[in-house]
Amino acid sequence: MLWDVVVPTTLVLFLPDFSSPSFSPPRRPFMTQRDSETSPARAAYETRRTRATDDLAALDSRGARLANLRTFTFLGAAAVFFAVVFEKLPRVGMLGAFALMVGYVVLAVIHAGVIRLEDRTKVYRALNEQGLARLDGTWRNFPETGAQHLPEGHLYAGDLDVLGKGSLFQRLDETGTRRGEATLVGWLLAGADAKTVAARQGAVRELGPLLDFRQALITEARMAGKDKADPSKFIAWAEAGSTLGRIRWAFALAHVLPPFTIVAGLASANDVVSALPFYVGLFLQIGIVVAIRTPIRQLWEALSLSERGFVRFEQTFAAIDAQRFTAPSLVALQKGLQEGPSVTSRLVAFTRLMGFAELKNSGQLHPLINALTLWDVHVLFRVDRWREANGKGVRGWFEALAQLEALSSFATWHFERPHDAFPTVIDGDARLEAVALGHPLLDQPVCNDVRLPSPGSALVITGSNMSGKTTLMRAMGLNTVMALAGLPVCATSLTVSTLHPLTSMRLKDSLERGVSYFYAEVQRMKSLLDAAKAHPRATLFLLDELFMGTNTKERQIASRQLMVMLLDLGAIGAVTTHDLSICELASERPGLVHNVHFRDEVTGGDMTFDYTLREGIVTTTNALEVLRRAGVPIR
Repeated sequence: MLWDVVVPTTLVLFLPDFSSPSFSPPRRPFMTQRDSETSPARAAYETRRTRATDDLAALDSRGARLANLRTFTFLGAAAVFFAVVFEKLPRVGMLGAFALMVGYVVLAVIHAGVIRLEDRTKVYRALNEQGLARLDGTWRNFPETGAQHLPEGHLYAGDLDVLGKGSLFQRLDETGTRRGEATLVGWLLAGADAKTVAARQGAVRELGPLLDFRQALITEARMAGKDKADPSKFIAWAEAGSTLGRIRWAFALAHVLPPFTIVAGLASANDVVSALPFYVGLFLQIGIVVAIRTPIRQLWEALSLSERGFVRFEQTFAAIDAQRFTAPSLVALQKGLQEGPSVTSRLVAFTRLMGFAELKNSGQLHPLINALTLWDVHVLFRVDRWREANGKGVRGWFEALAQLEALSSFATWHFERPHDAFPTVIDGDARLEAVALGHPLLDQPVCNDVRLPSPGSALVITGSNMSGKTTLMRAMGLNTVMALAGLPVCATSLTVSTLHPLTSMRLKDSLERGVSYFYAEVQRMKSLLDAAKAHPRATLFLLDELFMGTNTKERQIASRQLMVMLLDLGAIGAVTTHDLSICELASERPGLVHNVHFRDEVTGGDMTFDYTLREGIVTTTNALEVLRRAGVPIR
């Protein structure tokens, strides 16, 4: 109800101002828009984009010339062939037709390489355009928001804009595969311990300046498909058992029958023997093709589905092989990919086999060649042997790649925002202390100091509407999430323990589930309390306007009791409120609970905010003024 909001807010007008100079003025350690216009990151992206655009123009011109040459060569070969057939040229001219067709094939291979290089250059240019978009603040238009990964009822992701439109993920994502994307999401949705965070920070520091490596890694990964490639199906195929065990007899016969049949055919053509041996051998081979068609088809179908998210990853792993790392976590990842034959060499072998296997897609040539040579048996049994030799390691390969993709996304953030600090993450009791903390997703955030030094510490935040209360809490929560994932944070310095963030900011009712707004709040608070009990002295709560779905008296009682329970569990955090009973906790728990506020000023009829955090309880309110400015005739 409007009354329930306006009355408690107005009451604070009668309280004294507890403003204190002990709170520092806002500082801006982040990179401003002007800074980003001259940053090394912008210069690097612009240089690479320009170079890629020039390369694309040259490749387009080269491709057009090759296409014309292919056409002329094909027409020339056809003209010579028909000239010989119609006796316009001597038979020796067939050699010329053959040479022209060989030239056509060579040109086709070269043209395919140019097309692939053009595709790679387009991906490379797109990466640099995305980098410029992030620096320009237009990253909210990126298509990948991660919204599909948001778990229902997650204890902080929705409130803190970790996933979804305008989210940290949307700003951060620089992955090339779906598995890398899932790894990035996983790190943002669940904080790591201090040791893991330190290892990731070391990797991010090293990867930050390695723009060429990071872009080569992601470019090659994205070349595997129009969308992000998903190797999950290939991993499932690689880890599955062989389906060819019951037809191994065919593999042995495939080494005997085809040579016999081909030799018999050549001998028969030269009148050395009769045609009977050739026809017997061919009949037996056709019988084998028919007998084994079911397991061969099953293997091919499984391989075709899985290979779509896998082919050509050898170049991605080759980029990893070519880089030299010093950070222990990166060295360990790279070492795991180079034990024994390198992953790159194994994938090159697989790609070569798949090139042979793809003859199966040729509707005209495949049946003839397969009947004459038992082609499928030779190739697919070798593919199956590759799986037996390498299948158990495939999951580890792509796990390592996914981690490198996620770390590269973090490193891109570090590269583009060099003024963001690497936080100090510690295990132990709840603690969060920040100097000049700002919201990392705002283009021009105002920064404030925040200090929650020990379990049971809390900020009770009062203030005018739109003055920055919720933004401060989101800055506290999102920077904590970033710190515990391994990212730099928007602050001059941040020390934080391995906390479990708990938030309640964007509750809504659900007509589909028959849940009212108030009951949705009750359910949320039950979840938060359960989580706080499961992690005593290790949770961070961020609560916005508690129990707004009920009357003033009951809201005050419930809000106060909830705060007491959380603080007694050793949680730390912040709550925004208009209820003075919550503010009284500061006198009941001196040194732990602090009243702080934001305020507005009306000057010359204009309402302004400085978004500066001050000690004490707010002494102004703007609820009625906001209503008037919205066109509601309140007097």
